[in-house]
Order: sequence, then C-alpha cells, then structure tokens
Amino acid sequence: MNPRRDSNSLAGQVIAANVLMVVATLFAAGAATHLNLKIQDERLQFGLLGLSIVLVLLVNMLMLRRRFSPLDRLIDRIEAIDPADPADFEAAEPDATEEIDRLAASFRRMLSRIDDERKRSGRLVLRAQEEERRRLARDLHDEVNQSLTAILLRLEALNQSAGPDVEDEIGEVKRLVNQAMDELLKLARQLRPSALDDHGLTSAIVGQVRRFSSQTGIKADVTTSGEATELESDQEIAAYRFAQEALSNIAQHADASRVEVDLSVNGHGLELRIEDDGRGFDPAGDHGGIGLSGMHERARLVGARLEVASRPGHGTALTLQVP
Repeated sequence: MNPRRDSNSLAGQVIAANVLMVVATLFAAGAATHLNLKIQDERLQFGLLGLSIVLVLLVNMLMLRRRFSPLDRLIDRIEAIDPADPADFEAAEPDATEEIDRLAASFRRMLSRIDDERKRSGRLVLRAQEEERRRLARDLHDEVNQSLTAILLRLEALNQSAGPDVEDEIGEVKRLVNQAMDELLKLARQLRPSALDDHGLTSAIVGQVRRFSSQTGIKADVTTSGEATELESDQEIAAYRFAQEALSNIAQHADASRVEVDLSVNGHGLELRIEDDGRGFDPAGDHGGIGLSGMHERARLVGARLEVASRPGHGTALTLQVP
C-alpha cells in the first residue's frame, strides 16, 4: 500500500484524530485529578491510566483497520477495472459493511449503464458506417458503372467508324474500361455484399470464402449447419465483417496453405470459426497490425465474444460466438 495514500486516507485521519483525543484525555484526566507526578503513587496511577488509554487506542486502531480494509480492497478492485470489459468488476465481499455493499452495488449499476450506453452508441456508429457503405456501393454500381458502360458503347460506335490505324488503341481503352468496371464491382461487393441482403449471412460467407480462395490461391473449405434466421441485422453484419477481416489477415500475414471455415447455428446462437495452418503469432504480444482489437470491440458491441487461439508456427484459430 502506498504510504502517502495511507497517511491521507480516511482511516489514517480517523486514527490520527483518536490519538490526539487520547493524549488530550490523558492530560485532562491528570489535571482534573490534580495528580502530582513527584509522588510515587500518583506517578504509578498516571502510568496505569496512560497504559489503559493506550490499550484502548490500540484496540480502536485494530477495529478501524479491520472495518476500513474492505473499503481499501474495493478501491483497489475499482482501480484495476478494464474499461473495455467492465463485467470483470466483482461484487462486495461477504463480510463487508452495509455502506460498502451499497457502494459496490451502486458502482456496478453505474458500470452497467455506462456499458449499455457504450454498446448503444457503438451500434449506432456501426449502423451509420454500414449505411454509408451501402450508399457508396449503390453509387458505384448504379452511377459510376453506368457511366463506364456508356463509355464502352461510345468506344464501340467509334470503333465501327474509325480506321484500322486506331483500332488497337480503341481496343486497349476498352480493355482498361472493362478492368475498371470489374474493380468497381469488386469494391462494391466489399463495401456491401448483395448476397448478405438478398440471400442471408450463410450464403454471403460461403461466397466470400470462395472468392478468397480464387483470388489468393489458398485452399479454403467451408462447412455450414443451420440457418442464421434469428440474428439481428447488426449481429449479421458483425459476423460478416469478422469473416472478411479474418480472411484478409490470412491473405496478408499468415502465409497459409489451407483455411477451414465452420459456420454453425443452433439453439444457443451462432458460432463462426476460421482456422489456418499459417505462421501463427503470440496473442499476448504486439499484434496491432492485424486488427484484433477492432474485431474484439465490434464483437462486444453486438453482445458477441471473440476467442483467439494461436502460437508461432502452429497456425491460428479465431472463433466468434454470437448468442
């Protein structure tokens, strides 16, 4: 315990006040009884009186320490709380006083309200992000893609009337326009997959895994069981973004040759597990580049739980559990 904090604590101030009161009482008692310390018997009486008061003071100090120690432990638990996971806070101790028990209960209620508000505001942010993604994907598909299609038609018409000396150049421009259209459609799918809106979470994740395998050359197997029909839209989006981020990390960092994706839905909720045979990493180390903190936060905001199992040289397994 910090000595400076202990000297300024409520218990320390009460003990200091008691010491002053005892000393004052001792001298007041001696003055009231007109004790003459030059007389042997009266010196003995004064000593006995002082000894008895010191014993009372020691008992008083021990009782104060005992009664204030639950408060000190409560303060230590409050200071050790992880703001990102307030559920770690424990209730008051069984032998705590009524006031400390009420204080602990009040603090737990406050943490619960703060956590609920954080989740509510976080979900609003996620919804706003997804709505903006949906708008951008729609604009890319409807506006920009249509403009590129019109350019292709104009190039085709120009090719019919142009001479053979510019035919190769027009063909190259058409190739570049087609490439831009493909990249725009790919970007639109990444922003907001149409399969998620049209066919549901299972189809969207299966399509995502297949695209991942075709684009990276990494063998990827996906198994599904059950249909995620009871999930909220926020939870569906969180599960899809989890799979998207996990597969992106595997492509960029894992150096894997095989990926297994398992999506199962039962009466307890949804479980999405993505496992690779790549290089792995130490979950306790510095891994800010792979976005685990963001994945954990997104999971918490929708009431889900993310588990990470990995070690260097033995691959990685990420599991998302959505109740």
